[in-house]
Amino acid sequence: MYDQRLFMKTLSRFSVVLPEHHDLDAAALAELTKSVTAVLGLRGSGVTVADEGQLEFLTAVTPDSKELERSQEEHQEGPCRDAYETGEVVRVTDVRQESARWPHYAATATDLGIAGVAGIPMRDGDKAIGALNIYSREPREWSDEDIAVAVVLADVATGYVLNAAKLHDQEQLSKQLQQALDSRVVIEQAKGITAQRKSVTVDHAYQLMRGHARNNHASLRTVAEAIVGVGLQV
Repeated sequence: MYDQRLFMKTLSRFSVVLPEHHDLDAAALAELTKSVTAVLGLRGSGVTVADEGQLEFLTAVTPDSKELERSQEEHQEGPCRDAYETGEVVRVTDVRQESARWPHYAATATDLGIAGVAGIPMRDGDKAIGALNIYSREPREWSDEDIAVAVVLADVATGYVLNAAKLHDQEQLSKQLQQALDSRVVIEQAKGITAQRKSVTVDHAYQLMRGHARNNHASLRTVAEAIVGVGLQV
């Protein structure tokens, strides 16, 4: 049975608090693991995300869940892996009985005293981008209600992660465009300075700069900055 009051409070917190964080993806995932653990009364939870088909550990709310997530990352086996590959929720009442299915993961869970586990895919449309794992100390028959709560929290956090990734891409593009503009400005300045010094055309000055850059294994921008900044002559 989940804590409905805490669940609603958690959803409110996602909508109010998380947008204030600059490191949005990390904040969302840390909040996700803490929230789902508290709402469902769990031993712990953790998140792995896919990078070129391999799941990588990102965050966990307890040392035990962190160790289990690390086991999944190292051996690429476990409910998170299956949830990511199939795009379906994976429910396991007692993972300690699943040594044939996940030998390394089951052994780690047994050592840590964790029994019930479930893997919840984190999805971008039809594509899984990772998974949320939830853990119980005792064997647990995961109810539809349990899974529904975990799915909602995973979906909310996934939305924040994807938006943060898009924002990062936009910032990177803006940075690249600004760098290109800065390069063009300093190159044009250097062309004008060189043309005046050499009493040649701007096109000829540009060829002189390119030749100097090539002969000295330097970038055209580096040569231009030296011309403008320290009076380099080419």
